[in-house]
Amino acid sequence: MTLSGVGIWSSPLRYGDQVAAAEAAAELEEAGFTALWIPDVGGPVLEAVENLLRATSTVVIATGILNLWMHEPADVAAAYHRLAEGYGDRFLLGIGVSHAPLIDAGSPGRYRRPLAATAAFLDGLDAAERPVPADRRVLAALGPKMLTLAAERTRGAHPYLVLPEHTRTAREVLGAGPLLAPEQTVILTGDAAEAREIGTPWLRGYLSMPNYANNLLRSGFTAEDIATVSDRLFDAVIAWGDEEAVLRRIAEHREAGADHVCVQVLRADQRALPRAEWRRIAAALR
Repeated sequence: MTLSGVGIWSSPLRYGDQVAAAEAAAELEEAGFTALWIPDVGGPVLEAVENLLRATSTVVIATGILNLWMHEPADVAAAYHRLAEGYGDRFLLGIGVSHAPLIDAGSPGRYRRPLAATAAFLDGLDAAERPVPADRRVLAALGPKMLTLAAERTRGAHPYLVLPEHTRTAREVLGAGPLLAPEQTVILTGDAAEAREIGTPWLRGYLSMPNYANNLLRSGFTAEDIATVSDRLFDAVIAWGDEEAVLRRIAEHREAGADHVCVQVLRADQRALPRAEWRRIAAALR
């Protein structure tokens, strides 16, 4: 499995109508995107992976990420091999530790020692009757310890909600070999007020998660930037404007060391598949 170029990160591909998601996946493959990434905050994520694999023939389908608190390693390993045998070498297992507010909401105190929990999940994948190969899994990683674990025990890292400056730091930690596939959120509008109306509530939800807030603090933003979703922070995290603005941000990640950049498109209706925006980005990439 080779992963380069530009992919699509999409919640509607995971949680929207699955017939429409399959149709959109085929279109995205035809448009030249190299991977489709879907999240996991509960529910049958591996069934959604299979739906996208079934609809396509060459594009990589990746979890961005599979929530390790919600799955048993042995079950995941068995599903991985079933999908690999049925659809070829196109499933990349992205694994992540999620966030304390989400996990503890249903089971207070469950979220603890995230680095150790991630290592234990990888141990479980390795100990399965048929292990998941290390080079077919990646980790959601922001800080240096998780990035180091990604380099040592997986194909590489899938950082989410990061700046090109983080991509540069992550590459330094990972070294030259491991895969680095950051997510980049974009809004296709040249109207600053519209961009902020779409993106601020979405961004505020993520900034309430300590992992993301702390990572941005490490990147030089202030507590006030985070609390107010300052223009400085907004413009750094979300690439908004026309297609050229999106291409510039993708290029910045690549210049900083990314192998693959997965683009997440935001629009006013975030539950709908942004097919028109995807077509615009695909045309610009040609």
